[in-house]
Amino acid sequence: QVQLVESGGGLVQAGGSLRLSCAASGLTFSNYVMGWFRRSPGKEREFVAAVIWGATSTAYGDSVKGRFTISRDNAKNTVYLQMNSLKPEDTAVYYCAAKRGIRIGYSDVSYDYWGQGTQVTVSS
Repeated sequence: QVQLVESGGGLVQAGGSLRLSCAASGLTFSNYVMGWFRRSPGKEREFVAAVIWGATSTAYGDSVKGRFTISRDNAKNTVYLQMNSLKPEDTAVYYCAAKRGIRIGYSDVSYDYWGQGTQVTVSS
């Protein structure tokens, strides 16, 4: 049984930082690209970041470039999202996702497994 469990969300003031973690189990971690998506009220799920197994290639959504950093620890089967300079518009439920293969995917439909999400709220 595949499980992706996010943690680290919470309430933070604008300009602050949070680090999200996603612990994966029930899958062969090296066979998956890992990504983060988010969904805010009234919007579709939005691509945030992704990283391949070797961590030599990463991708970011335009709205978070320069502020967020994705990384993964393959020995721990864990992917992270470091979020700096947070803005109120970053408020959303953040989802960890896993995609079979070696290529980064930018669409939520290309990912095979999803976590339950963790709430991030950024206040002014």
